[in-house]
Amino acid sequence: MSVLTENNRPQLMDGMGRTIVNLRISVTDRCNFRCTYCMPADNVEFMDRDKLLTFEEITRIVQVVSKMGIYRLRLTGGEPLLRKSLPVLVAMLAAVEGIEDVAMTTNAFFLKQQAQSLKDAGLKRLNISLDALDQDKFTEVNRRDCLTQVLEGIAEARRVGFKSIKINAVAVKNFSESEIIKLVEMGREQDLEVRFIEFMPLDADKIWERGKVLFGHEIVDIINKKYPLEPIKDSLEIGPASEYKFTDGKGKIGIITAVSNPFCDYCNRIRMTADGKLRTCLFSTNEHNLKELIRGGANDEEIENKIREALVIKEPGHKINLDDFERPTRAMHAIGG
Repeated sequence: MSVLTENNRPQLMDGMGRTIVNLRISVTDRCNFRCTYCMPADNVEFMDRDKLLTFEEITRIVQVVSKMGIYRLRLTGGEPLLRKSLPVLVAMLAAVEGIEDVAMTTNAFFLKQQAQSLKDAGLKRLNISLDALDQDKFTEVNRRDCLTQVLEGIAEARRVGFKSIKINAVAVKNFSESEIIKLVEMGREQDLEVRFIEFMPLDADKIWERGKVLFGHEIVDIINKKYPLEPIKDSLEIGPASEYKFTDGKGKIGIITAVSNPFCDYCNRIRMTADGKLRTCLFSTNEHNLKELIRGGANDEEIENKIREALVIKEPGHKINLDDFERPTRAMHAIGG
């Protein structure tokens, strides 16, 4: 349902009474990396290009949801910068009435070449995936030897001056421990917020098990020993990360505890895959086909009704910690991060 807020923006609510303001849009399932927690090393089957939503189709859906109360967008993949002419889409979305924020998650490999055009088009914020600063460990987790290109992309993004740049690092036990302080110090030196994300069961190789998760409290303990932290009150009500500020005043970090302490009660987002399937949870086993509606000639009201029907049954939470947990059939790269 929708009600009007004090600023006359519609407030879109799901069946649990959570306010939905954020749509994550995957623009491609293709990626030039093969991260172990996301994709198989080889023989990846990607979608045919004609199955992807066009820029015009994506924009139309955004026009519909913006009138419903969504005002924040995040472009994801795969690697979104593999989608040709992405700044054109950014400009189209930024121009939609009611949209206040367009962000993107990227591995930064192509960012050096595209950062300026993306910012000029209206992209405001970046989340950059970077799990290790050690050259060998970077290559091990990404299965690509290109740390230099990623760091150059981050440097260019800083030069261009995005409103916010965050570093996302997936935390895996017996791998990430030695990288945590390095990443924290990079963030402190370069004014970047580093966010550590517990390893989730969305890998294509299905190697995930609970014993491989480096839990949020363990990450905080590692950091606290060198750089004391102080929790930021109610940060989960704003986004998915529990945030901590350094007691010396030099920046902050985020911990996304999707496994050990899920933030489902505060979830404010829905997702759309590159082939136009609406997903109400990252771990959904159901999808709602918006592309079929659009290409079948549906009007805006019919699209809106489909979205509202999906939100009524949006999951109360994922079931990672329950016996009846069922993995999504799609891996992360095909869902959209």
